[in-house]
Amino acid sequence: MSPSECVARAALRIRGEAAMGDFDEARAGMVERQIVQRGVLDDYVIEAMRRVPREAFVPSDLREFAYDDTPLPIGGEQTISQPYIVAKMLAAAELQPGDRVLDIGTGSGYAAALAAEIAGRVDSIERDASLAESARERLQRLGYENVEVHVGDGTVGFAAHAPYDAIIAAAGGPHVPQALRAQLAIGGRLVIPVGSSRHHQRLVKIVRRGEHDYDEHGLAEVRFVPLVGDDGWPEPEWAPHPDPRPA
Repeated sequence: MSPSECVARAALRIRGEAAMGDFDEARAGMVERQIVQRGVLDDYVIEAMRRVPREAFVPSDLREFAYDDTPLPIGGEQTISQPYIVAKMLAAAELQPGDRVLDIGTGSGYAAALAAEIAGRVDSIERDASLAESARERLQRLGYENVEVHVGDGTVGFAAHAPYDAIIAAAGGPHVPQALRAQLAIGGRLVIPVGSSRHHQRLVKIVRRGEHDYDEHGLAEVRFVPLVGDDGWPEPEWAPHPDPRPA
């Protein structure tokens, strides 16, 4: 290797390390200002958000905005949710080490990665096959071996691995899908946006107390992409069909 090539490689490495340092600082600031100061105090969630590199889950041309207090587009008419909302949902789900978690709406895989930092196992369902494949590759590359991404209809859950200690949905339906209630373990928590509009919902938390006994209360007014499926909103005519392969 020539001296000029050595210098060029060193410069690239230094710039890369500096950029990573910038992201580390931005991530720490995001956790403090957007998460802790706004009342999310779950230690597991805070530590997970300090560790997971959100910049790895957004398009490369948007990485400079990775720690802004906003959702960002990720393709396929989908978004990566605002960091505060993700933290609020994870805290409401009361994740514990060893929990089995169902993540509805994989998207970029960011929420699944955060859950995987805390829980024992995460099943994540995404109806868009291309998003699912990208998220699967990203999670594997980052070393999340306790996450499995499935292509399918999130409104019917994933019965093969039920019951779940926690279910978190990153899309809003017209009502709570019955399958998600049924796939909760006793004591399990479901956090999901629900509303009569495709674009405005109320975030609700449901706790299964017994075979047919559920507690439910509202958490916040939110705006999520629609939860499309057999027990959700009908599929728009322009939307791509889910991959027909088995999950």
